[in-house]
Amino acid sequence: MEKIEELDKIIVEEVKKAVQVMREGGIILYPTDTVWGIGCDATNAEAVKKIYELKRRADSKSMLCLCDSMARVSQYVKEIPDIAYDLAELAEKPLTIIYPEAVNLAPNLIAEDGSVGLRITSEKFSKYLCGALRKPVVSTSANISGEPAAAVFSEISEEIKSGVDYIVNYRRTDREKKQPSGIIKLEKNGTFVLLRK
Repeated sequence: MEKIEELDKIIVEEVKKAVQVMREGGIILYPTDTVWGIGCDATNAEAVKKIYELKRRADSKSMLCLCDSMARVSQYVKEIPDIAYDLAELAEKPLTIIYPEAVNLAPNLIAEDGSVGLRITSEKFSKYLCGALRKPVVSTSANISGEPAAAVFSEISEEIKSGVDYIVNYRRTDREKKQPSGIIKLEKNGTFVLLRK
């Protein structure tokens, strides 16, 4: 029991520090429900730009965001098609849903067709983080564009580590390599396309 409480204290402290950095427009390196991610406040265009620059990634390639609940998702898309609730509920592994008509997000985060990828995370740290920030958190793999994604903290390059404003001190010693999320693109009419299993 004591160990669990100790772990929660660490999470709470690290979430506080990471949220403070993001509120000040900084970018963080943090563990997610899939791989380690580079993140920022998804409503801050300057912070989003810093991530594109660090990853040397064209800003026409939009990045996804994590949310803590469907209620949060509903604040950042014009409409949630009913099928999205079923897909989120039935998913057996992390699932990113690309929604049409994104709203209230940094413009440089939204794809040219107006869509945005959002994923509800159930992993403890990233869920607390999104809840504490009260906004979506950008989540893009911790690598330079075109290089392999780092599955565990030890695989993240020094260039990425030195390019962020804060590195979360939690789950750094994990050895279990998690898979990227599945990706489904929803259309306005409720049809969907599976982009990654």
